Amino acid sequence: MGGPELIGLFGTGGLLLLLLVALFVVLYLVPIPLWIAAWASGAYVGLTTLIAMRLRRVPPSIVINARISAVKAGLDISLNDLEAHFLAGGNVGRVVNAMISADKASIPLSFKRAAAIDLAGRDVLEAVNMSVIPKVIETPKIAAVAKDGIQLIAVSRVTVRTNIDRLVGGAGEETIIARVGEGMVSTIGSAVTHKAVLENPDHISKHVLSKGLDAGTAYEILSIDIADVDVGNNIGAKLQIDQANADKQIAQAKAEERRAMAVALEQEMRARVVEAEAEVPRAMADAFRQGNLGVMDYYRMRNVQADTSMRDAIAGTSDDNSPTPPTSR
Repeated sequence: MGGPELIGLFGTGGLLLLLLVALFVVLYLVPIPLWIAAWASGAYVGLTTLIAMRLRRVPPSIVINARISAVKAGLDISLNDLEAHFLAGGNVGRVVNAMISADKASIPLSFKRAAAIDLAGRDVLEAVNMSVIPKVIETPKIAAVAKDGIQLIAVSRVTVRTNIDRLVGGAGEETIIARVGEGMVSTIGSAVTHKAVLENPDHISKHVLSKGLDAGTAYEILSIDIADVDVGNNIGAKLQIDQANADKQIAQAKAEERRAMAVALEQEMRARVVEAEAEVPRAMADAFRQGNLGVMDYYRMRNVQADTSMRDAIAGTSDDNSPTPPTSR
């Protein structure tokens, strides 16, 4: 079908629209500017490869620009590795930039390891930068008690450098901070007096650094510096005061228990006395019935009791608890 037939079939406007659509499809499938840039940079990529990348839903600009950067930096990274890393969900540009930085700093870093670090969720570029420029991690305030009972509050600064070989699977900054804090607590706790720690705070850093706290972590500890040491509370004296108060309360409770037992015993004895006194009238009645006690004996006893009560009243020593003389019947 020739040109006149097409014009007759679609018309001039329809043919122009068809040509524009075809041109757009060709330019989308074949990114000519990107192909030219790759060819001019020495990282040649065939047009069929670019079309295949489009069909695999891989943005050619991301992969080709990363390859151009790698080639210009003297790195040999295959296009298939870049595509595979992108399809796995990795950041191709950051991985390539990390490899370029590592190469300039003479740090051995292969694409496989860099891709693994990136896929593990770590920032591979930041890791390389920390290998070149160490990072300072400041621990929170850590309180510990020396053997003399004085509390010390210390803050340290830990200088770390990324260990590329242990970055995948290695522990992070939280582990470093926890281990350093534990070492500081044990070092201060083993000091005889808090004054020894204040006089030589570097003893803490040397002792903690010698423990190899960076084992199993993604970092290498370069130095541990004590930034500040403050004197806190006298924990030993406070504990002794609390113990003394507890002992006092225990002693008071035991004394109260003994007093309650003594009061109970006294009341029991009084009850026995009252019970015994209550038997006196009954015994007197039995004596009357048996003829062992006469009327005159009873009245003499009453006179003696009345005389004793009168003398007690005059002397002011009457006992309210004294038994009441029995009345005559």
